[in-house]
Amino acid sequence: MIRLNLTQRIWFSFISILLMVALLIGVIYPISLKSTLTEETYRIIEQEQNRFANPEGEYFAPPQTELDFIERRDAERSVFHFFLMNQFGTIEGDPVPSEVLQEMGDRAQSQMTRRGRYELTYNDAALFYVVYKVYTTGGEMYHISYMWDTYRDQMVNRLWGRLSYIMLFASLMSLVPAFWLKHYLKSPLTSLGNHFEQIAERNWKEPFHWEGDDDFEKLSNQFEKMRQNLIKYDSAQKTFIQHASHELKTPIMVVKSYAQSVKDGILPKENIENTMDVILEESNRMEKRVKDMLYYTKLESLKEAPMEMREFPFGSIGYHVGERFRLAREDVDIVVNGDQVMIYGDKEQLRVLLENLVENALRYAVSTIELNARDLGDYHVAIDVANNGDPIPEEEVEHVFTPFRKGNKGQFGLGLAIVKRICELHGGYPQVRNADKGVIFTMVLPRNKLVDNQGKL
Repeated sequence: MIRLNLTQRIWFSFISILLMVALLIGVIYPISLKSTLTEETYRIIEQEQNRFANPEGEYFAPPQTELDFIERRDAERSVFHFFLMNQFGTIEGDPVPSEVLQEMGDRAQSQMTRRGRYELTYNDAALFYVVYKVYTTGGEMYHISYMWDTYRDQMVNRLWGRLSYIMLFASLMSLVPAFWLKHYLKSPLTSLGNHFEQIAERNWKEPFHWEGDDDFEKLSNQFEKMRQNLIKYDSAQKTFIQHASHELKTPIMVVKSYAQSVKDGILPKENIENTMDVILEESNRMEKRVKDMLYYTKLESLKEAPMEMREFPFGSIGYHVGERFRLAREDVDIVVNGDQVMIYGDKEQLRVLLENLVENALRYAVSTIELNARDLGDYHVAIDVANNGDPIPEEEVEHVFTPFRKGNKGQFGLGLAIVKRICELHGGYPQVRNADKGVIFTMVLPRNKLVDNQGKL
């Protein structure tokens, strides 16, 4: 298969259109004009027949232009006349071959109307004639006027000549829009291609914007949005690696230093058991960080992967999470409300979401943590996790769901980022606000799969 570039496609399209038009004209033109020109031939014969019989009659109209004069002169020269009386008894006018005369006479004798149109072929040439019946005192007389097809052929050739000039002129004029279209399409696409090459080389600092055409402007805006998202993604990736390295460096350093001390026979703590406890604690912390980072990156890949979406009561995860963390702080009561409210989503992911919210609340709660599910009545449900701890500083409220953004008692800065990602994967959105006593985290989720996230509380 031949592959064409944009310029070649444009030229190929224009040439194809011209060839198609020429082909259609070449096929349709003879067919459509044949009947038209035949009718015009008979009209000329009849007009000249009337003018021949009555030169000063109502059919006579002086030529208005030089072209009319030339065409009338050609018509007068092309039409011939003769009169037939008494069934070939008397013939006056231009002579005709006997075979032609015989056929014309037979048609004239059998003609029932006053005037008739006929056509015959003689020596591979077409002859058109009109028989006009005239009643005289001596009997019937027939005025026969005829014209060979040479006049029609002349008309066809003349029209073909004019049409050829028109087609040639149209072909030349079509080069102008072809060049313009090539330039019009190639300029923005070339510019866009150059920017794509820069992005392929990870150079996306130069902005791209095209003005002048709505479609290309829309394309450039989409490209610019993609460029900005790549910049954000690249920055987030670098930040993620930097934070991950920083979060893992401290426990690795502690484990390494304690292990080296034990190897050298030095116990940093009172005994080997306490020293090993420190190593295990730091190992567990490091394991927890690695799991959170792996889970956070896993959530990014779930955009394309299907989730196990189903409907279930909030209590099936609320009570489970409450029992799991109840012993973490015996001085904090975990209360579950709205256990019968139906939630739609991936149960395992929503359980992780609730665990992270409760784990975060345990670090700040004074005495109570409330887990609540409520029906919003607009095809959405809300999951609230409230604690009666200190309020979040106003300047930090909008950053609490940012990855690696830790509060004053935060651990790794990924828990709430995971909460936000799970919420977004379900078509919802998270919110946080300071209440009169404490802080309330709210997750708004669609009630079922037919509901799209259209607004916020």
